Amino acid sequence: MAEQTNQKNEKSGSSPLKFIREVQNELKKVSWPTKKELTSYTGVVGLAVVIVCALIWVCDTIFARLFHVLLS
Repeated sequence: MAEQTNQKNEKSGSSPLKFIREVQNELKKVSWPTKKELTSYTGVVGLAVVIVCALIWVCDTIFARLFHVLLS
């Protein structure tokens, strides 16, 4: 019986208002970070980006010089 009801709801589609209500209910369940947590997480991400950029730059420089030596 429950399967028939679910199939009927899926076939008929759902209304935009129902979707918005469900989104609001889900957003109430989200555990939002505090300002202090957000600041520290942002710093960690920024540091990780800088480290990865530096690593890519070093690898690019090494390969560029290696290819320059090999092709010269």
